[in-house]
Amino acid sequence: MDQTPGSPRGPREENPHGSSDLPVCYRHPERETGIRCTRCERPICPECMVDASVGFQCPDCVSRGSGTGHPHAVARPRTLAGGTVTADPNLVTKVLIGLNLALFLVQLSLGDDFTRRFELLGRASYTGFSPLEGVAEGQYYRLLTAMFLHGGYAHIIFNMLSLWWLGAPLEKALGRARFLALYLVSGLAGSALSYLLAAANQPSLGASGAIFGLFGATAVLVRRLNYDMRPVIALLVINLVLTFGWSGIAWEAHIGGLVAGVMIGYAMVHAPRERRALVQYGTCALVLAVVVVMTVVRTLQLT
Repeated sequence: MDQTPGSPRGPREENPHGSSDLPVCYRHPERETGIRCTRCERPICPECMVDASVGFQCPDCVSRGSGTGHPHAVARPRTLAGGTVTADPNLVTKVLIGLNLALFLVQLSLGDDFTRRFELLGRASYTGFSPLEGVAEGQYYRLLTAMFLHGGYAHIIFNMLSLWWLGAPLEKALGRARFLALYLVSGLAGSALSYLLAAANQPSLGASGAIFGLFGATAVLVRRLNYDMRPVIALLVINLVLTFGWSGIAWEAHIGGLVAGVMIGYAMVHAPRERRALVQYGTCALVLAVVVVMTVVRTLQLT
């Protein structure tokens, strides 16, 4: 949730880096894979896998219901994390980008008064003569609204590009509801840590806390799929260097979002199937509980 453009640059859709002896996905010939459809036994990459009661199936077999003549194995096709497979796997990502862009146009139209009403602020008076404002004054909505505001053209361009690069493949892997939970909870965690540690009179805004959460979840997903971790680690190091080396960036929001993203991402892709939803959404609730604790502690300090 930085004040100036400092968002992470997300990787393009990942490609597997396996042995040259591995077969390639029948839908993506450039991707090697060791996974096969449990019905037709064609090789499928992680993007094409549809979670079934036993193993994974390819999209063609799922769409036909029973590709090899065997009984249909799943009632509804599922993503890697257990979400429902949809016709548009990037809808939530597109909606979030559209919402950010729409609110940026509102900022341009209404000016600083609108931004000051909704950006993240601990406790301060904007003019010295106006009443105190901020989260400590009961304006808790700022923890959320600040995630959808930006400080300039470069700021929103970098953040929205990052949201698309990271959000599109993550939404495909997690499903809509799980992806949205990851985005919002990571952003709130970034806001809460910024509120806890930053100066009370230091305003901040931006989607970078939530985007760093997507970054953390991407790292977990890449590890889960046995992709090459080196590009992700390199991008993470670069962005952390920018976070701490570039003035005007709220590093607290980046770190808060990153830690939350790793925790939630791990729960999303490693939860046991028999109690998957409980573990996934329980982890989100746990992170939200930490957000509440940080908010209460800081509010008590400032009032």
